[in-house]
Amino acid sequence: MKNLILLFFVCFITNGFSQKISNEQIASQISQYKNDVRGPYKDIRWFCTDGSIRQPKDPCPDNIGPGVQHARYKDDVVALAKNNQIYLGQILAYTDKDEFWDAKNNHSRLKQYQLDKYLRAVDNGWINEKGQFYRGAIQSEDEEAWGIDFYKWLLANDANIEKNYFLIRQSLKDIPHSGDDNLSQLIRSQSKVISDEFLPFMDLRVKIHSQPDFKDISKVKEFKEKFSSKLSKSQTDKVDELIKTMTKFYKPIDIKTLANKTSLFKNTVVAEKINSYILSNSSETQASALIPETAQLIIDIRESLLEVKSPLGRLQLLDISLKLEEIIFKMSPEWEPDNLQGMLTKICYLGMATAGSGYIEMSEWDAISLKSPFPDENNMTLDALTHVLENGRSLVEWSSSMVKANYQNIVDVYTNFEPKTYGFIDDKIRGSVALYLGESVGKLGDFIALESSLTNKVLDIPNQSAFRGLNPGYAFGELVVVDGSPDDIEVDSDKIYIFQRPPADLKPIAGIATVSEGNMVSHVQLLARNLGIPNAALSDANLKSLKKYNSQNVFYAVSNKGNIIIKLEKDMTETERLLFTKKERNEEKIEVPVENILLNETNILNLRSVDASDSGKLCGPKAANLGQLKKMFPEQVVEGLVIPFGIFREHMNLPMPNQTVSYWTFLNTMFKEAEGMRSQGIAEAEVENYQLKELETLRNAIKEMTLNPKFVAQLEKDFTSILGADLGNIPVFLRSDTNMEDLKDFTGAGLNLTLFNVLDKNKIIDGIKDVWASPYTERSFKWRQKYLLNPENVFPSILVIPSVDVDYSGVLITKGISNGNEDDLTVAFSRGAGGAVDGQSAETYLIKIDGGTRFLAPAREQYYNSLPISGGTEKKLATFETSVLNQQNINEIRELAKTIRETLPKETHSDYKGAYDVELGFKNNKLWLFQIRPFVENKKALSSDYLETITPKIDKNKVISLSEKL
Repeated sequence: MKNLILLFFVCFITNGFSQKISNEQIASQISQYKNDVRGPYKDIRWFCTDGSIRQPKDPCPDNIGPGVQHARYKDDVVALAKNNQIYLGQILAYTDKDEFWDAKNNHSRLKQYQLDKYLRAVDNGWINEKGQFYRGAIQSEDEEAWGIDFYKWLLANDANIEKNYFLIRQSLKDIPHSGDDNLSQLIRSQSKVISDEFLPFMDLRVKIHSQPDFKDISKVKEFKEKFSSKLSKSQTDKVDELIKTMTKFYKPIDIKTLANKTSLFKNTVVAEKINSYILSNSSETQASALIPETAQLIIDIRESLLEVKSPLGRLQLLDISLKLEEIIFKMSPEWEPDNLQGMLTKICYLGMATAGSGYIEMSEWDAISLKSPFPDENNMTLDALTHVLENGRSLVEWSSSMVKANYQNIVDVYTNFEPKTYGFIDDKIRGSVALYLGESVGKLGDFIALESSLTNKVLDIPNQSAFRGLNPGYAFGELVVVDGSPDDIEVDSDKIYIFQRPPADLKPIAGIATVSEGNMVSHVQLLARNLGIPNAALSDANLKSLKKYNSQNVFYAVSNKGNIIIKLEKDMTETERLLFTKKERNEEKIEVPVENILLNETNILNLRSVDASDSGKLCGPKAANLGQLKKMFPEQVVEGLVIPFGIFREHMNLPMPNQTVSYWTFLNTMFKEAEGMRSQGIAEAEVENYQLKELETLRNAIKEMTLNPKFVAQLEKDFTSILGADLGNIPVFLRSDTNMEDLKDFTGAGLNLTLFNVLDKNKIIDGIKDVWASPYTERSFKWRQKYLLNPENVFPSILVIPSVDVDYSGVLITKGISNGNEDDLTVAFSRGAGGAVDGQSAETYLIKIDGGTRFLAPAREQYYNSLPISGGTEKKLATFETSVLNQQNINEIRELAKTIRETLPKETHSDYKGAYDVELGFKNNKLWLFQIRPFVENKKALSSDYLETITPKIDKNKVISLSEKL
């Protein structure tokens, strides 16, 4: 009996420590820790070198070696770490270095340590609100000694620095190792705490967060004097602490003291550069002279870091780099160029400092033409200036995306139980030189907007030059500003959405703007472009400025040149109101052609036996066009099977379970009933709800359908003969391929289901039914209803092809999207399979037909899809120090596009003269082709009379003097 009881307790404890803890429970635990005088800690002990643990008043004796004294975690803190990998109140001296670096989990523990530091700063100690003075819990000298030992271990490995330069450098601001404090973050957190308690401080807080400078000290002092009678004793003390911190931070840095940090790399080239910098600038006070010299040294240090072999010498170099960034951060507001030449020079060196500080990769800095401050030119054309502006905007966007790429995942985890975490990324960006780079680029944007008459008119918000149009169109509706994740937002087709990033499965909406545009050739972007939905990019600050207009009705337009208008309903002109007068929309819709469809073909087809002429007849355009590509590029297209429309239609004639009719009759009855409801004047929303409920019933029934045994037998036979292995022995893609895709005026990109890398035989068979059901999902149906006259006549075929575990994949558009040039190419690639198509932040190029390339954006996704031979997908971790595409890949893509343009129209006997949208990938530098379709743009949006009226005529060759006053 005793053994049974013991077994019960062992099982109880084991299960208790293995069950994941809910976000609600974690939030409750945090609340408890805040009110506990020991916070997340249980007690204090001595930890001796021999592994023994002793009472706090019984230190480790000399004969068993020295020890360290610190707290132990509460049992539920230990359980949270074990079950959820959430590490609260980490004590460094208590932590294994390798476990803290946590490379296998994308450095989660280190990032959580940084989050913890931030939350304690902005929330009065956070989990240590009452326990922050728990004496002996953490010994600062032990933490600092651990930090030095940690960096000695970490920086000994060159690969760590090459792959994680940004993260390592950022961690130095939080991990104690030299006695330095992260004062700039402390200023922001102290000002936030004051404004949260005393609302009149909010304006000053906004100033300190967005445009900080040393003059803020006097403004805070004036504020304290003005509100002295209204501030409590506690609030007054906090204002005094802020003044003290600001005074310490803005105390001039003695440049001569940098020499103290060069002891471990004295006889190196970089040491000579540092000593030369000290000699030349120790008495320099002019920001316009000191910032260029400092920026150059920051980038020199980054480029020289691996030449210093001592890990602690590398640590000294990184500490110098941080001090140099601090100099630029403090002095940037003092550099106020009065002419265009000065502004271009400032942007150049702030960009250089941004690269040296790790906010972009060196390959990205080398690819962008901001490196010259244009000292020998007296004039520039408006076109050349605009190119500089675009590069400057890119640097700002890439810097923000570097912070997000490194921290967004763990911030999302913490935000679920601690909402204050959401400000962490914004705080990181505002504490960087990129803040002032963005401000300077904004001023250049304002200047160029006036010179080109390309001025945005976005309500009354500041920094409007950060807006840029991605594709033209206009919309009217409620403005919805989403500051968090968009994935759980239920969108409405009549509303205009402002997102941090575009959701992967976007349902129909009226208009969209995003901080992170993903990439210009993702399914979301292509659908928006196809349907004439106005689409723009904006900055983080722009999004926050728009939040006060959330839920208000606005007019939103993006012109053909990318300038943007957003205005309240009451400010709309009569012309703008007339754009939305109710009218019969059928003439704007198109009809799915069904007159040539061949539903009597009920045999599985070999991909080699179909070509472009079969599109819309036997199968959809994916299979037809891939079959065409197989004929043209036999070595670069996989083998495949095609399940034609006729097999789907044959199965739809089967009796539907729990109904008295077939699947097909059920579907058509639903559409007839819906038309009857409309004729009776029933509201469209009610009609749509009826249809969606019926479609859900149909969809679930299709998924449970029993497939025809004859079809299954043929599938097994043809799978083996065509793909060379038995069904269930090699993983395949199942791609939905409907007759509604790639119509003349409608792309349908990404609306229906693709199943990735399916291996198991039963999962393939079930997957066929899932793909057949996917055109009846809410998202797919709503897009069809918006555009098609006969949505009931949608037939899915299925393309079955073996998986290729590509190293990287993406999209080629045989047109320059960013410049409108029909001869150029646009390419977006991400690591692994499917990322660029799904809207990941992808490496993007404009490939010039004459042989040049222009780098438009880097890849900024830390996780990518790998396709293992065992089926399914695996998430792998990426770093950004090397580009995705190499020059050989780019040359092959250029040749491929040339061949497609010249050969495809002849091979298909087509008079199509537009651009193509091609999905492709590389495995071991071999190019594989997966899809080709026409690139469909919304001609109505591009040619709209109204959009033409708001599109200024720009003289790109206009010459502007660089001595022009700003």
